[in-house]
Amino acid sequence: MTTSRRLADRKVEKFDKNITKRGSVPETTVKKGSDYPVGPVLLGFFVFVVIGSSLFQIIRTAASGGMA
Repeated sequence: MTTSRRLADRKVEKFDKNITKRGSVPETTVKKGSDYPVGPVLLGFFVFVVIGSSLFQIIRTAASGGMA
């Protein structure tokens, strides 16, 4: 499958344009800020479930007499 001359020339031109920009990119491309991927409500619920289940397991084990 061959590409047309026009498409090939367009790719070469784009490549040549990028070569001249080499080294002038910003240090980071991502925004810096306090944008968390998880909301505070969901994070609080997750902490509640993890810590709550751990405490429940500890209480249940202590109430059953240790290693049972």
